[in-house]
Amino acid sequence: MGRHTPACTDPQHHVHDADAFVREVERVCAQRGLRLTAIRASALRLIADAGHPVKAYELLDLMKASHEGAAPPTVYRALDFLLEHGFIHKLASINAYVGCHHPGAAAHAVPFLICDRCQSATELEDASVVESLETRARELGFAPRAQTLEVHGLCARCAGG
Repeated sequence: MGRHTPACTDPQHHVHDADAFVREVERVCAQRGLRLTAIRASALRLIADAGHPVKAYELLDLMKASHEGAAPPTVYRALDFLLEHGFIHKLASINAYVGCHHPGAAAHAVPFLICDRCQSATELEDASVVESLETRARELGFAPRAQTLEVHGLCARCAGG
């Protein structure tokens, strides 16, 4: 299975560099009065540095290198915090996590293109897709709280294009 850097379709308007991403999350935590513990920061850094969507047990294995007492509940608590505050996204269909390209923004919908071969995840930043889904949901009387759209297929590299 290949490893690709998480991609997006709007690299001009978000944090892509792992160091800058972690600094931005630290800034947002300070601004919001949130406690970014060493374990949470470590999980965030490992996800940012991975270059691909990270599964929880892969993250646990990585964390054990620097945190001897790391156990599944420790990792899941860190992931829950990072998810709750919008610093990472969970790709439910592949049960993996990626950093949020907009860690300082209010909650927002995120469509992802996920390659079934290499497991790369491309954040599709298209406001019209998000607005269309939210508008249609409200028309049906549904009050959306969160939205992650996952589209599966083959990336350009794996499709040979």
